[in-house]
Amino acid sequence: MTDTTAAMPPARRLKNIIGGSAGNLVEWFDWYAYAAFTLYFAPVFFPEGDPTAQLLATAAIFAVGFLMRPIGAWVMGIYADRKGRKAGLTLSVSLMCAGSLIIACTPGHATIGIAAPALLLLARMMQGLSVGGEYGSSATYLSEMATARHRGFWSSFQYVTLISGQLLALALLIVLQRTLGEAALSEWAWRIPFFVGAALAVIVFWLRRGLDETRAFQSEETRAAPKSSAIELVLRHPKEALIVIGLTAGGTLAFYTYTTYLQKFLTNTSGFSKAQATEISAAALFIFMLLQPAVGALSDRVGRKPVMIAFGVLGLFLTVPIMSALAVTNSTMVAFGLSLLALVIVSGYTSINAVVKAELFPAHIRALGVALPYAIANATFGGTAEYVALWFKLDGRESLYFWYVTGMIGISLITYVLMRDTKTKSLIADD
Repeated sequence: MTDTTAAMPPARRLKNIIGGSAGNLVEWFDWYAYAAFTLYFAPVFFPEGDPTAQLLATAAIFAVGFLMRPIGAWVMGIYADRKGRKAGLTLSVSLMCAGSLIIACTPGHATIGIAAPALLLLARMMQGLSVGGEYGSSATYLSEMATARHRGFWSSFQYVTLISGQLLALALLIVLQRTLGEAALSEWAWRIPFFVGAALAVIVFWLRRGLDETRAFQSEETRAAPKSSAIELVLRHPKEALIVIGLTAGGTLAFYTYTTYLQKFLTNTSGFSKAQATEISAAALFIFMLLQPAVGALSDRVGRKPVMIAFGVLGLFLTVPIMSALAVTNSTMVAFGLSLLALVIVSGYTSINAVVKAELFPAHIRALGVALPYAIANATFGGTAEYVALWFKLDGRESLYFWYVTGMIGISLITYVLMRDTKTKSLIADD
């Protein structure tokens, strides 16, 4: 079979990939602004208790946002399969814009009482719906737009833009820390990134309306296939759905441990200042972002399976030593080196997980098949990472969290070993 995207001019395909990636960047900037600025706005919404208790409360709402992702993945995955990838991408960024505006404009607990955390919860639920739909639509769109020869490389830009969004949130935090100071950030300046994210989302809404629809979605075979639905997914593709959950569990837990939680860990456990923790995280994330296309391209040469197995093996043996060393170091260079080492290992999952999932499913149910099982695993393990880690710390048994991450990576490693290599058996090439 020939790749149906081959007839599209390369320049036009590149334009679509860049356009889809730019929208993904803004989605994840908005999503991660919450995590990056939690240290400052936690007391605004939850004024009672010690710093760990406040972080625990905001982490719980962060987790609720993840719990909404399976619903978003279900509803908008079906929408993207039936109405088009472009339609799904446009809807998701609209929800993200609305959620950011609510957070930016909500008064604190001192002004409106319990309504403040309630509105924060509502905003995160909306953003959870948005990101739940975004992942499946974005992964499917980028995978279908890329040619078979370079699909791993181009699909890796989903995590390039995801990391870029997080990095931009951290960069904005660093700028505000150095120009306005902690007092202003704690009082009012933490609202700035949410206004910025909402404004950027409006630009992306316009940008995404100009994207081309993928040929895989428009093909006669896709139009003649059964309608996308959760029942169709469970009855016709249960093995693939379980594979997505298995390969995601350890990878997403490791990713959120070394990205969103790392900043809090360096402050709350290692003893670095908020500014130092932010700068260490940002520097490691920048190199991590640059690695994604290289590892994605490697998977185009050696296969997806060996790359994921490498992550599983290294994660299984090095997670506890890395986290244990990070917990006791007081050197910024050592903390940076250990953080980067952890992220290099995680690259074996992040760079190609989207394309692997997309290659498992036929086009008529691809967006839902990618999004829903992923969102279930992501909500269960990635979304609760901060909460579980902080709970172990509050209980005085923080090192058990390191073993929890190790165990989940081990479960994913079993999935990598047993599954087929989707590079050589991709269903995208048959669409």
